[in-house]
Amino acid sequence: MRRLLIDTNIYSYALKGDNDVVDVLRRVEEIGFSVISIGELLSGFKRAGKEEKNRLELGKFLDSPRVVIYSVNEHTAECYAEVLNNLRKIGRPVPTNDIWIAAIAFQHGLKLFTKDAHFKDIPGLFLL
Repeated sequence: MRRLLIDTNIYSYALKGDNDVVDVLRRVEEIGFSVISIGELLSGFKRAGKEEKNRLELGKFLDSPRVVIYSVNEHTAECYAEVLNNLRKIGRPVPTNDIWIAAIAFQHGLKLFTKDAHFKDIPGLFLL
């Protein structure tokens, strides 16, 4: 497997040393990470009280040559609108940030590595 976009929870599992997650990440050439996930983590760091330590760990991860940070642009917004409308048609609620993460995966043709079950409700999204 060459490229993956990882969900916020996968970063957390990897940090905790989850063997299955770490094994997958070792085999991937490019680990995609969204600015949405970065925002979720930074918010959590502020609540947890270990902000400096957590920011340093995140910085090391993001500085890895294998990590690509994906931002949001107008094309992402188009993908977001498509995903949101499809979910509304089938009556499946998914958290807003996760719709943005899915939109980034669609935009860049990436498989999404997550442990959140609700991503399965997003039609056409390739999951690992």
